[in-house]
Amino acid sequence: MATSSHLNWLIIRNNNAFLLKKRDVKKPFSTEPNNLTSVSSYRYSGVVHKKTVAVVPAADKKGFTAVLKKGKYAQRPAKNTVRVDFKAGPRRSLKKLKNLLIGSKYRKDLTQAALRRASAVLRSQKPVAVKSSA
Repeated sequence: MATSSHLNWLIIRNNNAFLLKKRDVKKPFSTEPNNLTSVSSYRYSGVVHKKTVAVVPAADKKGFTAVLKKGKYAQRPAKNTVRVDFKAGPRRSLKKLKNLLIGSKYRKDLTQAALRRASAVLRSQKPVAVKSSA
């Protein structure tokens, strides 16, 4: 029997294995696999939704990979993820990711968070400029 994502969220929001609670922090963090912002909230939860988006560095540290969850195979974990690699350069890759999420109407509410995460991944792969003391 399938339950709604809202009901699932109400059940797991205060107690689950992915919660990371800190002192003096009102909103707990989350270490879920498909959570874009690492904040424990219904919108960004990668556990309760049938469709989720994750942005991770590519295997060869050049570019990033978007991991999408298929709603059709929610109960079949081996088949429910699709990985799309983006290695065409930063601007082109970000544009392609935006087109993928908005054009296919796949979780438009996560588009901005996905673009920020992808931009952070690309920024982390840039070589550090060494300042010469001449």
